[in-house]
Amino acid sequence: MTGTDSLPVSPVAWTGAVRIIRSAFPPIDLFEDIADPADWPLLISAEQKTNPRVMTSVGNLDLVPVERRVGGPGASWLMAPFTHVSPDRPSRFTDGSYGVLYVGKVFETALFETIHHHARFMARTAEAPGWTSQFREIVLSVSAELHDLRGGDAARHPALDREDYGASQALARTLRAAGADGVAYPSVRHSGGECAALFYPDLAADPIQGRHLDYHWDGARVDLVREAGSGAVFRVVELP
Repeated sequence: MTGTDSLPVSPVAWTGAVRIIRSAFPPIDLFEDIADPADWPLLISAEQKTNPRVMTSVGNLDLVPVERRVGGPGASWLMAPFTHVSPDRPSRFTDGSYGVLYVGKVFETALFETIHHHARFMARTAEAPGWTSQFREIVLSVSAELHDLRGGDAARHPALDREDYGASQALARTLRAAGADGVAYPSVRHSGGECAALFYPDLAADPIQGRHLDYHWDGARVDLVREAGSGAVFRVVELP
């Protein structure tokens, strides 16, 4: 099964869903402002007259349709994945030419998804063992009608290949061109976990910052996770 016609569309309404991001990326002031998102291009133009580096912070706003932009507290965490894109950073449902907001239904799913990708990065860069990057937990809600890969035979869809993203990127391109909002799919890094790949930022809401996390690299894998606030350390017992 490789087409989209056989994929059901399901309502996805998650509260307490989780996205884990690198703490290196600070909030973007423009998105946090109370200004109407429709006025952002004018604000950017005015800001650039005194701060030519503003676009480095905001990214490419043209990648998000005006009617699908979101603003207000926490909006940075919803907008940034769509305005900061690059062909050098492809992922399961994008070749890097457009943004996708990835969310796990629960914390453990988001954790194992990010552990997998962080471990791949660490292996490529041959980093020495030790505590490495800091991450932050973003808790949010999702409300969307998503093409659903979670049930029945769909779980064997080629878009869920553990390593090859060719089929999943092709599926996403077709769905986006047809006006779809995104994909709900089973996590291939966390058994029983569910994920959502959202094509627009307005499909998520109410983002708040949760825990700060540190990942420990043992030279081959991420073996420990530490909650920065409490100092509690947890061993990763399921290989992502």
